[in-house]
Amino acid sequence: MSNPSRSRWTSSSSTRSTSSYGEVIARPEVVIPAGYAADPLGRSPSPDVLSPIREQVAQTIVLRSTRDAETVEGTKVGVILTLPYSSGEEFLNIIASELKRAMLPKQQSYLFILALPTNSLLSPVLICASSEELAERAGMLVKSKFLNRVHRYDLRHGRWGALIRDLCTTNYDEAALWDAARKAARAPLDPLNPPPGSRSISQILEHARARLQRITPQQAYDELQDLTILWPVVLVDIRPEAQRREFGSITGALVVERNVLEWRFDPRCAYRLPIADRYDIRVIIFCQESYTSSLAAASLHDLGLLNATDMIGGYAAWKEAGLPDEVEVSSTAPPTDGRMSVPVET
Repeated sequence: MSNPSRSRWTSSSSTRSTSSYGEVIARPEVVIPAGYAADPLGRSPSPDVLSPIREQVAQTIVLRSTRDAETVEGTKVGVILTLPYSSGEEFLNIIASELKRAMLPKQQSYLFILALPTNSLLSPVLICASSEELAERAGMLVKSKFLNRVHRYDLRHGRWGALIRDLCTTNYDEAALWDAARKAARAPLDPLNPPPGSRSISQILEHARARLQRITPQQAYDELQDLTILWPVVLVDIRPEAQRREFGSITGALVVERNVLEWRFDPRCAYRLPIADRYDIRVIIFCQESYTSSLAAASLHDLGLLNATDMIGGYAAWKEAGLPDEVEVSSTAPPTDGRMSVPVET
């Protein structure tokens, strides 16, 4: 039975819609085939009898939706909001199958977002497309549009499905689904023709390492044990907590996760560590495999800490070399007031 309050799901005039609210054919009258007696109590026929009717409704929805769909860079896109049916997610899959059947002869790229807003807390959403990559790309955009509202999402058989909380209780939701469909359908940019001045991550990493005098784990350990070096030497673990739990750690190394590294080692920063009191400090950074550590060490060079470097191979290479799981770290700096109050994510 339709719900009068569903009219608020209809988007404003600024958004084209292939929604089926109030425009899909009314629930067809159930025709009892020969051999089936009408139930004197008025109960519905068996599910097998209703199956052709659902397919007929799905075909009507597909016909109108493909007719009114937009074309974005060669891909036909649309958003279909249909009335609640007891079959729920199964009905969306029937529509998706009918869409595939309708679009296959045309051999055209397509992307449709199907949704069945319900009175319950969670409403099913199904994304069907001509390719699994297209469906997954649209699904990722939908997740970003509905933060903290997407539940139980999955990519299966080329379709992306999810449950979304409080779907279409405002006009934003339908507009957001349209936005995700349009942007997902845009053709990828040629990776061999990047914007002027941009660099690939491989180029950025190569440039960062060209600025460093990188050292092996054994050289790092030797420096930590060398009492003749005039400046302080510290070993810094920038890995996230999950990696330290999984792979282990080096007792005595400073744990400074990547997101706060610059604040902790800039001598001019009020939130620096006590040991970061001079620019000639030798900071030896390591991560798990020495990719992030190279970028981090180059960032410290930008702060003026030109002795900073990273350890080739990271913690994995340290363990492979059989080096001890404990090192000594000393500091020459006095305490710094407020040094742990940096207003960044911890």
